[in-house]
Amino acid sequence: MTATKQLIRVGHSPDPDDAFMFHALANNKIDADEYRFEHELVDIETLNRRAFSGDLELTAVSLHAYAHLSDQYILCPCGASMGDQYGPMVISQEPCSIESLRDKTIAVPGTLTTAYLALRMCLENDFQHVFVPFDEIIESTVAGSYQGQAIDAGLIIHEGQLTYGNQNLELIVDLGKWWHEQTQLPLPLGANALRKDLGPQVHYEVNALLHASIRYGLENRAEALAYALQFGRDLDRSKADQFVGMYVNDWTLDFGPRGREAVRVLLERGHQTGVIPNLVVPQFVGIS
Repeated sequence: MTATKQLIRVGHSPDPDDAFMFHALANNKIDADEYRFEHELVDIETLNRRAFSGDLELTAVSLHAYAHLSDQYILCPCGASMGDQYGPMVISQEPCSIESLRDKTIAVPGTLTTAYLALRMCLENDFQHVFVPFDEIIESTVAGSYQGQAIDAGLIIHEGQLTYGNQNLELIVDLGKWWHEQTQLPLPLGANALRKDLGPQVHYEVNALLHASIRYGLENRAEALAYALQFGRDLDRSKADQFVGMYVNDWTLDFGPRGREAVRVLLERGHQTGVIPNLVVPQFVGIS
């Protein structure tokens, strides 16, 4: 009699870098041993908010959101989305100063995203914002409105960082560059997290499978990229390859000491600026 495999429900974003990472697990390219993975492709802000109910065993999560979830989830040392001198961007129809953004209404992809946290820190204050699904922010910035609400600028994530120029929009600030100027560190945007109640053994084994899936993609790039392309809105193969290279790389195989330090500093500074209520020390699978 075949033993029942343990179900691991996985949530990740419907974008090329996450698809690339999970290709091997989603398409049975590696042996998942006694685990059975079910994948749900959902935008990152929805995943952030779902994580509060803990219904997914393994989920992509913004590191800003993790600061509110560290009692329920532990970070995987692999699966990072790290912007090394690049990251979320603020764009608008007309050039303007960074300081003037404090007086503008900005479309944001969610208030639990790390992009929102970074912009709050950059502006040293809150700002007028409207939630807009991440894949509609460029369109809303071009239109100057979203569902009847005026939009002056947009905070873009994912592949929008490569495509906003197609709409003749102006780059106001690249928050990855800003963060590096402030800290000399990469900007840690997202991670994969496992529910704490699964226990150390499951944490270790599932993290190892995630690591194997990422490595498979990197070692079989053309195959994994072909799968990821179906999630690349407005990206041709060359742009998709560029985008995947930005966010699936050595950082993704392991945060490493510098990446872990970047997460610690992000959460510390987020707390110092009042965006994150409590000071959170990040916990990683396999790290006490």
